[in-house]
Amino acid sequence: MVRFRGVLVRAAVLLAVLATVLAGGLACQPARTQRAPDEPQGAAPPPEPTAEAPAAGAPSSAPPVLAVKIDNVPEARPPTGIGSADVVVVEPVEGGLSRLVAVFGAKRPPVVGPVRSARETDLELLSQFGRPTLVFSGAAPELLPKLDSAAVDPVRPEQLPGAFFRGGDRPVPHNLFVRPGEVPAGAAWSPKAPLVFGPAPAGGVPRESAQVDYLAASTGFTWSPEQQRWLVSMDGEPAAATDSGRLGAGTVVLQEVRVRDSALSDSAGSVSPHAETVGSGRAVVLRDGKAFEARWSRPGPDVGTSYTTPSGAPLPFAPGPVWVALNDRL
Repeated sequence: MVRFRGVLVRAAVLLAVLATVLAGGLACQPARTQRAPDEPQGAAPPPEPTAEAPAAGAPSSAPPVLAVKIDNVPEARPPTGIGSADVVVVEPVEGGLSRLVAVFGAKRPPVVGPVRSARETDLELLSQFGRPTLVFSGAAPELLPKLDSAAVDPVRPEQLPGAFFRGGDRPVPHNLFVRPGEVPAGAAWSPKAPLVFGPAPAGGVPRESAQVDYLAASTGFTWSPEQQRWLVSMDGEPAAATDSGRLGAGTVVLQEVRVRDSALSDSAGSVSPHAETVGSGRAVVLRDGKAFEARWSRPGPDVGTSYTTPSGAPLPFAPGPVWVALNDRL
């Protein structure tokens, strides 16, 4: 009986030792987390944009920024991919025309274009987002050194020819497209340039439409109660993308800026305008079928633009893409 009791004691000791070893081994195993099937290995999902957690969150979790310069003359339409952009900026260029800058964060389509050349306005405009990748087709020779030293990572066809291709449905130079997945991701969206979404402030005037006129082009926005967004038009015609259909915005910002002649010109000798986006001025924010008088402020190149009511209260965006139209008059 004593011998049997000794066997039981030794067995209990061995079981205790084995349990301790197993517990220690499990404690040393790295924690496993589930990953969505389409999420790149090691990538952190971007935060959902809310008033408390803007789209540009902490650098460790913010999405990388890609900006693509988009052709916007009639021969270049319809575009591809810009319906996925977080921000689309309409800017004046030579001859009274306009071009677009599509800024992408968490969501990138497989193809974007047509891609066109960069301008001086782009360098100042994009520096607020951190150090985005800027895709463009070319630039004036005098601008190339500034691009290389600006707060962007410039990418043009000569650098990554495999990332670009020409479509056959429109003439050169309006048929250059880029595959975003084959260009550098860009730095994380700067926390100094958050997209802050939230309820509209009190007030506002009901508004059905608005239009920004350039000398030889126009961009219009019409409120759709059914779709709860502003539908975009170019030169009086509905604007649509080949992959996402009719273009629209949750919020439209009509931003009055100083537009001056730069020291650069295009191949035809026309002087390139420079829209100044650092400073402050008047704006009109369109959201929820209303127009809100606003002030914009951007104190420095590395700081995002903020929008407030005339009394100084924040003016957050409605859910959805944000379109910003730059002009020297509203």
